[in-house]
Amino acid sequence: MQNQTQAQQPAMSIEQLHNFAMNVVENVCSMVCMPVEVILRPQYGTRYFAIPTVFFSAMLMIFLPLFSSLVTGVVSMIPFTHVQMPVGLFGLGSFSTLYFLLVFFHGFRLYRRMIFMNLEKNSEFEGPPLPFFRLIPGSQSFYFTRIVLEPAFVFVAASLLERIFIIQSGLSTYLHIAAFMLAMKNFIGWHHGWEFIRTLLDMQYIGPIIAKFIHDTATNDELASAHLTSLPKNLSPEMRRAVGLNFARVHSIEDDVKAAQGNEEGRKS
Repeated sequence: MQNQTQAQQPAMSIEQLHNFAMNVVENVCSMVCMPVEVILRPQYGTRYFAIPTVFFSAMLMIFLPLFSSLVTGVVSMIPFTHVQMPVGLFGLGSFSTLYFLLVFFHGFRLYRRMIFMNLEKNSEFEGPPLPFFRLIPGSQSFYFTRIVLEPAFVFVAASLLERIFIIQSGLSTYLHIAAFMLAMKNFIGWHHGWEFIRTLLDMQYIGPIIAKFIHDTATNDELASAHLTSLPKNLSPEMRRAVGLNFARVHSIEDDVKAAQGNEEGRKS
């Protein structure tokens, strides 16, 4: 019985695999770069960070300094090795302490917004960038600031602070990785919006082609652009219509196809 149930379950489609992979990458990047975003976007909304993201990010900030100290201690015990202690005023432990202090103070602000909901217009908005970003060319674009300017600022600041011995190499490495993941996370956010609009435009384009497909007036180039193939010539009009509408129903463009079909019939008459 279990084998029959598993056999009846459909395999994951390419689109589902794509969405699953995008969600995994976005969640992992959110977990790693949340400590940086708390600094870059101090006015983030109450629902901007998901609860699992907050939890795993806190675990990362707890175990990452411990892991760094453990590795340094273990390597220093290896005979005939001379391990130089990290040079710099602040390390991963200091950054972890700063992160938990910021989260603690942000908690009062978020709690107040959760109680008095009229104080917040959009709970999922990450808030405006830091004021000095407005002085940088291109900062008028929201996603250019999110994808390029903020990650570049984190990367350059980490490199400079490490060179002047303000932060240690371990913290600098983390900030470099967080900058890359911040750019990737924000790119995925932009891609979701672009994909939504692009899907609507594709539906508008494919609708008339399916209407022509039903009436057997579509050219080979039009069929190829919609990933369709020509049906047998001896197929009945009712069957051709059923195939076209089923294709439209799968792609959620049945209303567009019916409207285009009405225009096609009106043009013929």
